[in-house]
Amino acid sequence: MPRTLLPLILAAIVTTAAHAQEPRSVGGCDIRRGTLCASMNLSGADFSSANLAYSQFSRSELQGANLSDTTLDEANFSYAQLQGADLSKARMGRINLRGAKLNDAKLSGANLRNANLQNADLGKADLTDADLTAADFTNARLVGTNLRGANLQRANLRATHLHNASFAGANLRGVDFTNALLINADLTGANLDQAIFLHAQMDGCVGCPKQGQQ
Repeated sequence: MPRTLLPLILAAIVTTAAHAQEPRSVGGCDIRRGTLCASMNLSGADFSSANLAYSQFSRSELQGANLSDTTLDEANFSYAQLQGADLSKARMGRINLRGAKLNDAKLSGANLRNANLQNADLGKADLTDADLTAADFTNARLVGTNLRGANLQRANLRATHLHNASFAGANLRGVDFTNALLINADLTGANLDQAIFLHAQMDGCVGCPKQGQQ
């Protein structure tokens, strides 16, 4: 190899390595753990399969965004706009979704263990087979939401709006439905062992316990 070519080759290798280490950016948001992307317009952005654990997305607009198979453990999406977003198979342990809008979002197979979903709106969202163990849905809206086959063991659904929601085949062991609105909900085949229905409204609910059996 001519000596004159060696410096050029080394420079090309260094440049390539430097570019490889640069974080990928989508809409000005760096794709990395702990990224700070609060109050940003990221509608329709593609974050699929990225590692965004411990990141800040509070009050950001993420309508129609692709977050499928993404790692979002302990991330903060409080009051974020996630209508129609794809979060299927995402890993979201202890995520903060307080007050977030998740209407029509896809969350099938997602892991939301110990998630904070207080006051969130998940109307008509798809949570089929999601893991919602010990998640907190206090005062949340799940009107028309699909939770078929989901695991909600020990979840808190106190004062939650569950009109026309489907929990068919779900694991509801130890769930607290105190003051929940289960009007026309479907609990067919669900595991209700140790579930609490104190003062819950269950008019038209299929599979709910009879009055006096709560």
